[in-house]
Amino acid sequence: MLIRLFRFLSIFPLPFLHFIGVVLGYLVFALSPTYRKRMRSNMALAGYESSLGIALREAGKNIMELPLIWLGKPERLAAKVTLENWDIAQAAIDAKKGVIFLTPHLGCFELSGKSIALRTKMTVLYRPPRKESLKPLLEDARASSGMLLAPANLSGVRALAKALKKGEAIGLLPDQVPQEGEGVWADFFGKPAYTMTLSAKLAAMTGAPIILTYAERLPFGRGFVQRFVPFEESLDGDTAQQARAINTAMEKLIANAPSQYFWSYHRYKKPDGVIGPDEIRAQENA
Repeated sequence: MLIRLFRFLSIFPLPFLHFIGVVLGYLVFALSPTYRKRMRSNMALAGYESSLGIALREAGKNIMELPLIWLGKPERLAAKVTLENWDIAQAAIDAKKGVIFLTPHLGCFELSGKSIALRTKMTVLYRPPRKESLKPLLEDARASSGMLLAPANLSGVRALAKALKKGEAIGLLPDQVPQEGEGVWADFFGKPAYTMTLSAKLAAMTGAPIILTYAERLPFGRGFVQRFVPFEESLDGDTAQQARAINTAMEKLIANAPSQYFWSYHRYKKPDGVIGPDEIRAQENA
């Protein structure tokens, strides 16, 4: 049923989907106290509370554009995207040392990986959705663009490392909360967030450069501009310092289009089995 609904919605033009998305954004905010509280809290913490109204509209657009992004024909998607500074990515690809593309929950993050996969071989780390009904839809949508899916476990990490050593590209969501043992606590907009260490480890292991990318949504359904930005933070130090460097890069990227960040994401949650930052401090001071 869900797949049929998404296929039906995917035939509509992007301006129409975004228009419905604006309505949806306000509706979800009005009806969900948890969503409302988290969105307000996260935006206030980052200093972007004045952009709340725009962020609600962008969040709704993000949901309603998914049928087109997931099920639209590759040539139709390609026509919707303008690449900015692709030469940075192309130079890294041509160097044959592998490329680590980091895409935060900013803009149309589902499009970012698909757009790259249309131009070069790419493996992305994949964690199945909690809702079982979404699993076949999401897996088929990502695989249809040519992306290779690596499971979020040890075998998946090996697949990512192997791809980099072969000179290929990989993609990661650096602000996705990892599972126990896969991250460290590092400040994100001034508050400790459990942050993955994988991207820094893979960069150190393979020597592959890191490139930041996000697809910024244009107004009135005119499409997207996918921007490519070199990673300029230092990855010296321990894993906590490296994670903080990754988060700093994400903060700078988000500042370019703060209303299009996925502020309702539970970024500061404590995964099961992970010792919280307060508990760690208490143990250190004991």
